[in-house]
Amino acid sequence: MNKKAIWAIVILMSSALIGIAIIQFLWIKWQVDLQKESFESNARTVLFRVKNKLHDEASIDKIDILPINEKYKSFSSKNKTLDNIMKSIQDRPVDEWKKKQWAREISSAQKRNIDDKLESINKDKLNQFIKEELNDLAIDIVYDYGVFSNKSQNFIIINDNYVAGVSGNASNVDLDENTGLYNSPYTISLFSKNGESPGSFVMYYPNKTGWLWGNVWPSMLASLLFTGLILFCFIYTIYVILRQKKVSEMKSDFINNMTHEFKTPIATISLATDSILNPIIIDNKDKIKRFAGIIKEENKRMLNQVEKVLQVARIDKKDFKLKLVKVNIHELIETAVRNTSLKIEKRQGSISCDLIAINHVVEGDQNHISNIIHNLLDNAEKYSDGNPEIKVSSRNVKDGIEFSISDNGIGMPKEALKNIFDKFYRVHTGNRHDVKGFGLGLSYVKDLVVAHKGTVNVKSELNKGSSFTIYLPFKQ
Repeated sequence: MNKKAIWAIVILMSSALIGIAIIQFLWIKWQVDLQKESFESNARTVLFRVKNKLHDEASIDKIDILPINEKYKSFSSKNKTLDNIMKSIQDRPVDEWKKKQWAREISSAQKRNIDDKLESINKDKLNQFIKEELNDLAIDIVYDYGVFSNKSQNFIIINDNYVAGVSGNASNVDLDENTGLYNSPYTISLFSKNGESPGSFVMYYPNKTGWLWGNVWPSMLASLLFTGLILFCFIYTIYVILRQKKVSEMKSDFINNMTHEFKTPIATISLATDSILNPIIIDNKDKIKRFAGIIKEENKRMLNQVEKVLQVARIDKKDFKLKLVKVNIHELIETAVRNTSLKIEKRQGSISCDLIAINHVVEGDQNHISNIIHNLLDNAEKYSDGNPEIKVSSRNVKDGIEFSISDNGIGMPKEALKNIFDKFYRVHTGNRHDVKGFGLGLSYVKDLVVAHKGTVNVKSELNKGSSFTIYLPFKQ
């Protein structure tokens, strides 16, 4: 899959995810708005029902007005109420001035009785009425309530308490904590008569927003969870695609390099075989011996390459066991330096050692540790331009030994450092094609160092060389 196809998939999937997120946001907002409308309607219903219950409890149309009844008993009808008395007065042929005087007295009595009924509201019954209505409408929310008097311009009841100064059994109430009641939109007039009201009943819901969102929280959480899962799967899929693309490219490079590595010895063996079969050479024992040696060396070279690939495959499958023995790190380094120095001297380079570790014997697999050192020295020699300068050093650290191999080679860019230990990965060297390999050497080094419970670190700068540092513990 090429880059254009991958980016097209990323853009399309990203657009789809953004669209789904927007739709879900709008859906959740619509659900919250719907909950809000329902709550507003129910809150108004609670006010109206509590008001009716207070009116029924107070029985304004049947108030006790004994002094007025006694005075106007000749005008009262069967139902002795101020309204009926007023109607009887209007129907009787009495002097108009007296009618007006009596009307004023009755109106004043009505007003006094209405104010009395506002202040005589039973706080316990009011609280009971509110709870009944909220339970009936399935509203489970924290609330404040109060009865406001227009006469005193203050609340006379707040949250099941009489406000101090209103009645003898009043409790002290901190009005500052109930400022929401003063600005609450949930209010309704009480005991209205001829367009006038002595006060109002007020409710306030301090946690209304949280309660509204709490009702949609389960669906919103599920929506966020599933959207997150889709986003995670999408990101992981893109990661896998890019990773597989990278692995595919590295495997292609590996196959090309392997073909080249095998093609050269095969061609050499083929030429040597043809030369041996030549009638001119077949009787020359010295030349036959020489060509047989070439065939043997090239065959050994191919076997080493095959063994390297198989060895990495076994390590990848964890199908190997370390043969733990006492290993002298300095001896292995000195042996590897002697073998490498021949190639370095041929290129008029130099290799030096600074082995200062006092305790340089560790528990490990001697063959694998030797291969680690040889691989790093081979890379230092191969990736050095001109005259290679390689330095090998060692020192003791806590519970182990640390040795470093540094060179003045071509180095590596920072973005390549995180991938150099991956299988088949090879740093691009521009137009240089003289350095061949499978991209398995550093992967082998990393896997074997980790198998020895050690660590490997690299420092490198482009055109300024590289330095590999290996730590191995004394005990496994």
